[in-house]
Amino acid sequence: MTDPTPSSKPGAPGPESAPTGEAEDGAPARLTAWVRGRVQGVGFRWYTRARALEIGELTGFAANLSDGRVQVVAEGARERCERLLEWLRAGDTPGRVAGVTEIWDTPRGGYEGFEIR
Repeated sequence: MTDPTPSSKPGAPGPESAPTGEAEDGAPARLTAWVRGRVQGVGFRWYTRARALEIGELTGFAANLSDGRVQVVAEGARERCERLLEWLRAGDTPGRVAGVTEIWDTPRGGYEGFEIR
């Protein structure tokens, strides 16, 4: 039996790496999500931070935008970021989420925790 090629080994970077959103669950990732609906003035950012801390090992922030959306940036293991995204979409949030748009990227770092901005 021959060894698998580097791109077929678990965890090896390949064409499916984080920027395309296909990284392995444990690989580090950066999620940026824009949440629209009635999400300002209802404690949405506070609950998003609390959920990120509950999931654990996520850094980033939740911030109100001038157009009424909330921007959420989370960095950590892909699986943990996906759990936060699922919660944002689940409807178990304060206010009323009308939709969530997300992009995936490689982590940039620079966050000491998960904060409200």
